[in-house]
Amino acid sequence: MELNDDLFKKVEKKTHVNKEAILNIASRLNEGNMKDRETLSGVIRELSNLTGKSVSESQENKIIDLILNDKVPSNVDKMF
Repeated sequence: MELNDDLFKKVEKKTHVNKEAILNIASRLNEGNMKDRETLSGVIRELSNLTGKSVSESQENKIIDLILNDKVPSNVDKMF
């Protein structure tokens, strides 16, 4: 799946995370297990650091549970 540069620009504008960082994280997720709490936790912490937004342990667990239970929106573009 080829992602449109407009999507990356929207994400970067909103989060201040550049395309390269996003692709590196996506690659890491692709190589890891999207259903593994440890992998997801590491990615959430990395995103938190990149964006400068703090994520509490409770929030992290909620995010992980959403992912593990397939409750993530299918159209990510609408999130931004």
